[in-house]
Amino acid sequence: MSNRKAPLQAGEITAGGRSFLLRMGEEDLGEVYPGMVRYSVELWEGERMLSAFRTNSFEYAPTMAYGAKDVAERTFARWERDLAADPQGFLEGITTLESAPVHVPPGPPAVVVIQGSPRPGGNCSLLASWVADEAQRQGKDVQVVFPHDMDIHPCIGCYQCYNTGTCIYEDDMTSVLAAASGCRLLVVCTPVYTNTVPAGTKALLDRFQALHASRTLDQSQVINASGTLGRLPPIKAKGVLMSVAGRRGKENFTCVSRVVGAFFSLLGIGAEGPILLDGMDEIRDVRTIPGLEERVRESVRNALKRDQK
Repeated sequence: MSNRKAPLQAGEITAGGRSFLLRMGEEDLGEVYPGMVRYSVELWEGERMLSAFRTNSFEYAPTMAYGAKDVAERTFARWERDLAADPQGFLEGITTLESAPVHVPPGPPAVVVIQGSPRPGGNCSLLASWVADEAQRQGKDVQVVFPHDMDIHPCIGCYQCYNTGTCIYEDDMTSVLAAASGCRLLVVCTPVYTNTVPAGTKALLDRFQALHASRTLDQSQVINASGTLGRLPPIKAKGVLMSVAGRRGKENFTCVSRVVGAFFSLLGIGAEGPILLDGMDEIRDVRTIPGLEERVRESVRNALKRDQK
């Protein structure tokens, strides 16, 4: 989705008996966010890119005295100067890139369930257990994710994932993204807290922005945190929202539906029909709702069948 333009600057450098090409370029990422421009400084030796620096215009606040282009130009000038002055020292001090994919654990689960309630024995936990059990009955591996029991740093809107395809934070979210990248069904089970999802669940959903960046950028131009080229594979899954609200009225799910709907849309996930259960302050236990367990199980079966078509 990027529009890569001709290099803004380029220079050949001969140092230490080797020939290098230093190049600064820009890409229009307006299809991702209107007005976003990504700048890159790349060091090449022949057909091999040795190292690269990325920065984009959304990283810099309006009050900053400098922007992405300024930083890229300074980086280009510094690399050019340091490489010519001390090629061995410069090359030893940079990260050399290898062509390798981002690590994804073998055999990622076919079904990922986000159990978004901080109450382990609550109604969302029961819904998640029915989903997991039915998926296993269908011969699928399942991973249930509990956001409130995990170390997940909130997204800070730094937009640096649009430089590298990966988040700047290395925490429990790394394993969540790896699992979700290979899943075929992604189910979000969440209660309604002040008309939206709980804080821990929202933090987890926001951090999927890195996966959106990874799917958006050209794979040949993505550099992950370990200094290798590659990215997480795109999600090709169906999505189902299951939610419970204490008060009666389907209007209680307006914000939850929009938040999770936007989450599915961000990742290109096709959303199946939701299961929305209101009036739970009176009902108390989802197990007492006639036919609900079978309805949940049927939703899982149908989503998995449609995924195979």
